[in-house]
Amino acid sequence: RNNIIPDPKKFPNGMKALADYIHSKGLKFGIYSTAAKWTCAGFTASAGFEEQDAKTFAGWEVDYLKYDYCNAPRDMQSAMGLYKKMGDALKKTGRPIVYAICEWGQRKPWLWGKEVGGHLWRTTWDSRDYWESEGYTNGQAGIMNILDKQEGLEKFAGKGGWNDPDLLMVGLWGKGKSSSHGGKSGCSFNEYKGNFSLWAMLAAPLIVNLDVKNMDYQSKEILLNREVINIDQDPLGKQGYKIRDDGDFEIFYKPLAGNEVAICFLNRGENKIKIDIDWKDLGIYESYLIRDLWKKKHVGSTDKNFITKIESHDVIMLRLMYE
Repeated sequence: RNNIIPDPKKFPNGMKALADYIHSKGLKFGIYSTAAKWTCAGFTASAGFEEQDAKTFAGWEVDYLKYDYCNAPRDMQSAMGLYKKMGDALKKTGRPIVYAICEWGQRKPWLWGKEVGGHLWRTTWDSRDYWESEGYTNGQAGIMNILDKQEGLEKFAGKGGWNDPDLLMVGLWGKGKSSSHGGKSGCSFNEYKGNFSLWAMLAAPLIVNLDVKNMDYQSKEILLNREVINIDQDPLGKQGYKIRDDGDFEIFYKPLAGNEVAICFLNRGENKIKIDIDWKDLGIYESYLIRDLWKKKHVGSTDKNFITKIESHDVIMLRLMYE
Protein backbone atom coordinates (compact mmCIF):
# COMPACT_ATOMS: atom_id res chain seq x y z
CA ARG A 1 0.00 0.00 0.00
CA ASN A 2 1.13 3.56 -0.68
CA ASN A 3 1.07 6.22 2.00
CA ILE A 4 -2.35 7.56 2.95
CA ILE A 5 -3.28 10.18 0.35
CA PRO A 6 -5.52 13.14 1.25
CA ASP A 7 -8.76 13.53 -0.69
CA PRO A 8 -7.86 16.22 -3.31
CA LYS A 9 -11.38 17.69 -3.22
CA LYS A 10 -11.67 17.94 0.58
CA PHE A 11 -8.04 18.92 1.14
CA PRO A 12 -6.77 20.51 -2.10
CA ASN A 13 -3.67 21.96 -0.40
CA GLY A 14 -2.81 18.76 1.45
CA MET A 15 -2.77 17.92 5.14
CA LYS A 16 0.41 19.79 6.10
CA ALA A 17 -1.14 23.06 4.90
CA LEU A 18 -4.24 22.28 6.95
CA ALA A 19 -2.08 21.56 10.00
CA ASP A 20 -0.25 24.87 9.56
CA TYR A 21 -3.57 26.73 9.40
CA ILE A 22 -4.92 24.97 12.51
CA HIS A 23 -1.71 25.64 14.43
CA SER A 24 -1.77 29.32 13.38
CA LYS A 25 -5.09 29.61 15.26
CA GLY A 26 -3.54 28.27 18.46
CA LEU A 27 -5.36 24.95 18.07
CA LYS A 28 -4.17 21.35 17.93
CA PHE A 29 -4.56 19.08 14.92
CA GLY A 30 -6.30 15.74 15.49
CA ILE A 31 -6.73 12.87 13.06
CA TYR A 32 -8.61 9.57 13.02
CA SER A 33 -7.84 5.98 12.09
CA THR A 34 -8.80 2.47 13.18
CA ALA A 35 -6.97 -0.65 14.39
CA ALA A 36 -8.33 -2.61 11.41
CA LYS A 37 -8.17 -2.54 7.62
CA TRP A 38 -11.21 -0.27 7.36
CA THR A 39 -12.53 2.59 9.51
CA CYS A 40 -16.06 2.71 10.88
CA ALA A 41 -17.05 4.72 7.80
CA GLY A 42 -15.42 2.24 5.40
CA PHE A 43 -12.25 4.16 4.56
CA THR A 44 -8.68 2.83 4.59
CA ALA A 45 -7.37 2.29 8.13
CA SER A 46 -4.01 1.42 9.70
CA ALA A 47 -3.80 -2.25 10.75
CA GLY A 48 -0.63 -3.71 9.22
CA PHE A 49 0.66 -0.24 8.30
CA GLU A 50 1.13 1.23 11.77
CA GLU A 51 4.69 2.51 11.30
CA GLN A 52 4.00 3.84 7.82
CA ASP A 53 0.88 5.72 8.93
CA ALA A 54 2.48 6.99 12.14
CA LYS A 55 5.34 8.50 10.07
CA THR A 56 2.77 10.07 7.76
CA PHE A 57 0.84 11.56 10.69
CA ALA A 58 4.05 12.91 12.22
CA GLY A 59 5.05 14.42 8.89
CA TRP A 60 1.71 16.20 8.74
CA GLU A 61 2.41 17.52 12.28
CA VAL A 62 -0.58 15.76 13.80
CA ASP A 63 -0.97 16.36 17.57
CA TYR A 64 -3.69 13.83 18.43
CA LEU A 65 -4.71 10.45 17.07
CA LYS A 66 -8.09 8.90 17.83
CA TYR A 67 -7.68 5.20 17.12
CA ASP A 68 -11.05 3.50 16.76
CA TYR A 69 -11.91 -0.22 16.77
CA CYS A 70 -14.59 -0.95 14.16
CA ASN A 71 -14.02 -4.08 12.05
CA ALA A 72 -11.35 -5.37 14.48
CA PRO A 73 -11.13 -8.61 16.55
CA ARG A 74 -13.40 -8.68 19.58
CA ASP A 75 -11.10 -10.22 22.19
CA MET A 76 -8.95 -8.26 24.66
CA GLN A 77 -5.59 -9.79 23.74
CA SER A 78 -5.98 -8.90 20.04
CA ALA A 79 -7.00 -5.36 20.98
CA MET A 80 -3.98 -4.96 23.25
CA GLY A 81 -1.67 -6.16 20.49
CA LEU A 82 -3.14 -3.89 17.83
CA TYR A 83 -3.13 -0.84 20.05
CA LYS A 84 0.45 -1.52 21.17
CA LYS A 85 1.63 -1.65 17.55
CA MET A 86 0.34 1.85 16.91
CA GLY A 87 1.51 3.07 20.32
CA ASP A 88 5.05 1.87 19.58
CA ALA A 89 4.91 3.35 16.08
CA LEU A 90 3.87 6.76 17.37
CA LYS A 91 6.70 6.79 19.92
CA LYS A 92 9.18 5.84 17.20
CA THR A 93 8.33 8.97 15.19
CA GLY A 94 9.71 11.21 17.94
CA ARG A 95 6.74 13.56 17.64
CA PRO A 96 4.60 14.01 20.79
CA ILE A 97 1.21 12.76 19.55
CA VAL A 98 -1.58 12.24 22.08
CA TYR A 99 -2.83 8.68 21.59
CA ALA A 100 -6.56 8.16 22.23
CA ILE A 101 -7.69 4.54 22.46
CA CYS A 102 -11.33 4.07 21.44
CA GLU A 103 -12.63 0.52 21.79
CA TRP A 104 -15.69 1.73 23.78
CA GLY A 105 -14.76 0.17 27.12
CA GLN A 106 -15.75 -3.31 25.98
CA ARG A 107 -12.31 -4.83 26.70
CA LYS A 108 -11.55 -2.89 29.91
CA PRO A 109 -8.86 -0.60 28.45
CA TRP A 110 -8.34 1.05 31.85
CA LEU A 111 -6.42 -2.11 32.77
CA TRP A 112 -3.98 -1.95 29.84
CA GLY A 113 -4.36 1.37 28.00
CA LYS A 114 -1.30 3.05 29.48
CA GLU A 115 0.78 -0.12 29.05
CA VAL A 116 0.25 -0.05 25.25
CA GLY A 117 1.11 3.65 24.96
CA GLY A 118 -2.33 5.23 25.33
CA HIS A 119 -2.81 8.61 26.98
CA LEU A 120 -6.58 8.22 27.26
CA TRP A 121 -9.04 5.42 26.70
CA ARG A 122 -12.76 5.42 26.09
CA THR A 123 -14.71 3.80 28.90
CA THR A 124 -18.14 3.61 27.22
CA TRP A 125 -20.15 3.50 24.03
CA ASP A 126 -20.59 6.81 22.20
CA SER A 127 -22.37 9.46 24.25
CA ARG A 128 -25.73 10.72 22.97
CA ASP A 129 -27.21 14.18 23.23
CA TYR A 130 -29.75 13.61 25.98
CA TRP A 131 -29.79 13.55 29.75
CA GLU A 132 -30.65 9.92 30.38
CA SER A 133 -31.68 7.02 28.18
CA GLU A 134 -33.91 4.14 29.18
CA GLY A 135 -31.12 1.65 28.60
CA TYR A 136 -27.40 1.57 27.89
CA THR A 137 -26.51 0.26 24.43
CA ASN A 138 -24.45 1.31 21.42
CA GLY A 139 -27.35 3.51 20.33
CA GLN A 140 -28.50 4.63 23.78
CA ALA A 141 -26.10 6.29 26.21
CA GLY A 142 -27.24 9.55 27.73
CA ILE A 143 -25.08 11.76 29.94
CA MET A 144 -26.26 10.07 33.14
CA ASN A 145 -25.80 6.58 31.69
CA ILE A 146 -22.23 7.43 30.74
CA LEU A 147 -21.64 8.91 34.21
CA ASP A 148 -22.81 5.73 35.92
CA LYS A 149 -20.26 3.68 33.96
CA GLN A 150 -17.36 5.65 35.49
CA GLU A 151 -17.98 4.33 38.99
CA GLY A 152 -14.96 2.48 40.35
CA LEU A 153 -12.64 3.53 37.51
CA GLU A 154 -11.02 6.42 39.39
CA LYS A 155 -8.11 4.28 40.58
CA PHE A 156 -7.01 3.66 36.99
CA ALA A 157 -6.67 7.36 36.06
CA GLY A 158 -3.72 9.61 36.75
CA LYS A 159 -0.95 11.66 35.20
CA GLY A 160 -0.18 10.35 31.73
CA GLY A 161 -3.27 8.16 31.37
CA TRP A 162 -6.94 9.10 31.69
CA ASN A 163 -10.38 7.56 31.56
CA ASP A 164 -12.36 9.10 28.67
CA PRO A 165 -16.17 9.18 29.09
CA ASP A 166 -16.48 10.53 25.51
CA LEU A 167 -17.13 13.95 24.03
CA LEU A 168 -19.02 16.73 25.75
CA MET A 169 -22.57 17.19 24.47
CA VAL A 170 -22.52 20.87 25.46
CA GLY A 171 -23.96 23.15 22.81
CA LEU A 172 -25.35 20.58 20.39
CA TRP A 173 -28.97 21.48 21.24
CA GLY A 174 -30.21 18.38 19.43
CA LYS A 175 -28.48 19.26 16.14
CA GLY A 176 -25.70 16.69 16.20
CA LYS A 177 -26.13 13.98 13.59
CA SER A 178 -24.63 10.83 15.13
CA SER A 179 -25.23 11.99 18.70
CA SER A 180 -28.96 12.46 18.12
CA HIS A 181 -30.12 9.03 17.02
CA GLY A 182 -32.03 6.88 19.46
CA GLY A 183 -35.41 8.60 19.40
CA LYS A 184 -34.71 11.82 21.28
CA SER A 185 -32.01 14.43 21.49
CA GLY A 186 -31.01 17.78 22.89
CA CYS A 187 -30.47 18.97 26.44
CA SER A 188 -31.21 22.08 28.48
CA PHE A 189 -28.67 24.66 29.58
CA ASN A 190 -28.62 23.17 33.09
CA GLU A 191 -28.07 19.67 31.70
CA TYR A 192 -25.14 20.81 29.59
CA LYS A 193 -23.74 22.66 32.60
CA GLY A 194 -24.02 19.38 34.50
CA ASN A 195 -22.24 17.51 31.69
CA PHE A 196 -19.32 19.95 31.81
CA SER A 197 -19.13 20.02 35.61
CA LEU A 198 -19.23 16.26 36.06
CA TRP A 199 -16.65 15.61 33.33
CA ALA A 200 -14.39 18.13 35.10
CA MET A 201 -14.89 16.22 38.35
CA LEU A 202 -13.90 13.03 36.50
CA ALA A 203 -10.64 14.65 35.30
CA ALA A 204 -11.89 13.71 31.84
CA PRO A 205 -10.52 15.01 28.54
CA LEU A 206 -12.76 18.03 27.81
CA ILE A 207 -13.36 17.63 24.08
CA VAL A 208 -16.10 19.74 22.51
CA ASN A 209 -18.42 18.21 19.96
CA LEU A 210 -19.86 21.33 18.32
CA ASP A 211 -19.04 23.71 15.49
CA VAL A 212 -16.80 26.22 17.29
CA LYS A 213 -17.28 28.76 14.49
CA ASN A 214 -20.96 29.04 15.35
CA MET A 215 -20.86 28.58 19.11
CA ASP A 216 -23.76 30.36 20.84
CA TYR A 217 -23.44 32.53 23.95
CA GLN A 218 -24.83 29.94 26.36
CA SER A 219 -22.37 27.31 25.17
CA LYS A 220 -19.49 29.75 25.57
CA GLU A 221 -20.70 30.55 29.08
CA ILE A 222 -20.30 26.88 29.97
CA LEU A 223 -17.21 25.91 28.00
CA LEU A 224 -15.16 28.98 28.91
CA ASN A 225 -15.64 28.74 32.67
CA ARG A 226 -11.98 28.75 33.66
CA GLU A 227 -12.70 27.88 37.29
CA VAL A 228 -14.40 24.63 36.26
CA ILE A 229 -11.63 23.85 33.76
CA ASN A 230 -9.11 24.34 36.58
CA ILE A 231 -10.83 21.56 38.53
CA ASP A 232 -10.51 19.22 35.55
CA GLN A 233 -6.85 20.12 35.01
CA ASP A 234 -5.82 20.29 38.65
CA PRO A 235 -2.11 19.35 38.92
CA LEU A 236 -2.71 16.66 41.55
CA GLY A 237 -4.18 14.59 38.70
CA LYS A 238 -6.85 12.74 40.67
CA GLN A 239 -10.17 11.61 39.19
CA GLY A 240 -13.20 12.48 41.29
CA TYR A 241 -15.70 9.89 42.47
CA LYS A 242 -19.16 9.54 43.99
CA ILE A 243 -19.25 9.60 47.79
CA ARG A 244 -23.00 9.65 48.33
CA ASP A 245 -26.01 8.34 46.44
CA ASP A 246 -29.50 9.19 47.67
CA GLY A 247 -31.25 8.18 44.47
CA ASP A 248 -31.90 11.37 42.55
CA PHE A 249 -29.36 13.26 44.69
CA GLU A 250 -25.67 12.39 44.35
CA ILE A 251 -22.45 13.94 45.65
CA PHE A 252 -19.07 13.77 43.90
CA TYR A 253 -15.71 14.46 45.54
CA LYS A 254 -12.38 15.33 43.88
CA PRO A 255 -9.16 15.91 45.83
CA LEU A 256 -7.14 18.88 44.58
CA ALA A 257 -3.57 20.07 44.94
CA GLY A 258 -2.75 21.94 48.15
CA ASN A 259 -5.21 19.81 50.17
CA GLU A 260 -8.19 21.64 48.63
CA VAL A 261 -11.33 19.83 47.48
CA ALA A 262 -13.92 20.04 44.70
CA ILE A 263 -17.49 18.99 45.46
CA CYS A 264 -20.32 18.58 42.97
CA PHE A 265 -23.95 18.15 44.06
CA LEU A 266 -26.11 16.54 41.36
CA ASN A 267 -29.89 16.48 41.11
CA ARG A 268 -30.62 13.96 38.39
CA GLY A 269 -34.34 13.86 39.20
CA GLU A 270 -37.39 15.67 37.82
CA ASN A 271 -38.07 17.97 40.79
CA LYS A 272 -36.22 20.74 42.57
CA ILE A 273 -34.72 19.54 45.86
CA LYS A 274 -33.52 21.19 49.05
CA ILE A 275 -30.26 20.03 50.60
CA ASP A 276 -28.79 20.55 54.06
CA ILE A 277 -25.18 19.37 54.16
CA ASP A 278 -23.19 18.90 57.34
CA TRP A 279 -19.62 18.86 56.00
CA LYS A 280 -18.49 16.44 58.69
CA ASP A 281 -20.89 13.86 57.24
CA LEU A 282 -18.76 14.04 54.06
CA GLY A 283 -15.54 13.57 56.01
CA ILE A 284 -14.59 17.23 55.74
CA TYR A 285 -13.44 18.55 59.09
CA GLU A 286 -11.17 21.42 58.04
CA SER A 287 -12.34 25.00 57.78
CA TYR A 288 -12.53 25.97 54.12
CA LEU A 289 -13.94 28.91 52.23
CA ILE A 290 -16.65 27.75 49.81
CA ARG A 291 -16.50 29.06 46.25
CA ASP A 292 -19.45 28.45 43.94
CA LEU A 293 -17.85 27.92 40.52
CA TRP A 294 -20.95 28.78 38.49
CA LYS A 295 -21.98 31.80 40.54
CA LYS A 296 -18.27 32.73 40.56
CA LYS A 297 -18.36 33.96 44.14
CA HIS A 298 -17.70 32.83 47.71
CA VAL A 299 -20.79 31.48 49.47
CA GLY A 300 -19.65 30.92 53.04
CA SER A 301 -17.43 28.42 54.79
CA THR A 302 -17.51 24.81 55.95
CA ASP A 303 -17.92 26.01 59.55
CA LYS A 304 -21.68 25.95 58.92
CA ASN A 305 -24.06 23.58 57.17
CA PHE A 306 -24.52 24.19 53.46
CA ILE A 307 -28.23 24.75 52.81
CA THR A 308 -29.62 25.44 49.36
CA LYS A 309 -31.89 24.18 46.57
CA ILE A 310 -30.93 22.47 43.34
CA GLU A 311 -33.06 22.65 40.22
CA SER A 312 -34.04 19.51 38.32
CA HIS A 313 -31.22 18.08 36.16
CA ASP A 314 -28.78 20.60 37.57
CA VAL A 315 -25.57 20.74 39.59
CA ILE A 316 -23.92 22.93 42.19
CA MET A 317 -20.15 22.85 41.87
CA LEU A 318 -17.98 24.06 44.73
CA ARG A 319 -14.31 24.54 45.44
CA LEU A 320 -13.38 24.20 49.10
CA MET A 321 -10.35 26.44 49.39
CA TYR A 322 -8.06 28.26 51.76
CA GLU A 323 -7.93 32.05 51.95
